[in-house]
Amino acid sequence: MQQRVLDYVLVPAGLLVMVAYHLWLLYRILTQPNSTVIGINSINRRFWVHAMMEEAPKHGVLAVQTLRNNIMASTLLASTAITLCSLIALLMTSGTKYRAALFVFGDRSELAFSIKFFAILVCFLVAFLFNVQSIRYYSHASILINVPRKKMSPHHQHHYLTTDYVATTVNRGSYFWSLGLRAFYFSFPLFLWIFGPIPMFVSCFVLVIMLYFLDVTFQFGWEVGVADNDDHILIKDDEEQRLPN
Repeated sequence: MQQRVLDYVLVPAGLLVMVAYHLWLLYRILTQPNSTVIGINSINRRFWVHAMMEEAPKHGVLAVQTLRNNIMASTLLASTAITLCSLIALLMTSGTKYRAALFVFGDRSELAFSIKFFAILVCFLVAFLFNVQSIRYYSHASILINVPRKKMSPHHQHHYLTTDYVATTVNRGSYFWSLGLRAFYFSFPLFLWIFGPIPMFVSCFVLVIMLYFLDVTFQFGWEVGVADNDDHILIKDDEEQRLPN
């Protein structure tokens, strides 16, 4: 019973740390996007879409190739996720002769073993679904980004395709890709849970520390260049871009 208490205490505590960090990251992205890698990338993707659509005949091939590379990355993660789901399902239906030897310290019951592997299975299924949605949005964007907006009939102005809509589509594809990657990150603590609640709890803290340095940028300002008709570059100072902590 004492070993089971560790699972009841450490596992929820580790998951709470992971969830709390991502809620904080979401708040940071919404309020101070310039201080996060996800926020900065989202802003720059909008600039990229505007630049590609301003001269669609010239940059059309480049835009499609870039989106195709993103589709290939999402396809790789989706294929990996569904393959791991099949492997986990196979392990769940395999024999139980050597299951107890896998555990270091914690609940060794058959129910606990099933819950652990089912949690990993759900994690990879979620990763698969997110990456499929990422492929969907990138596929839509690869068509929309080459629409000849300037050649559309004036009688259909209310049907005009805006660059903001295309940028939103590209960003949604990137967001789903990031969520799919986060699901892979969540699978590490769940996998270590097989060896007991203590490795799982420690891995949650290590993963949060690692993700903090990957998600937060320590450059508190970044320059934005805007060219006018005279090719004069207007650059905003870093101090103007700096957001309060």
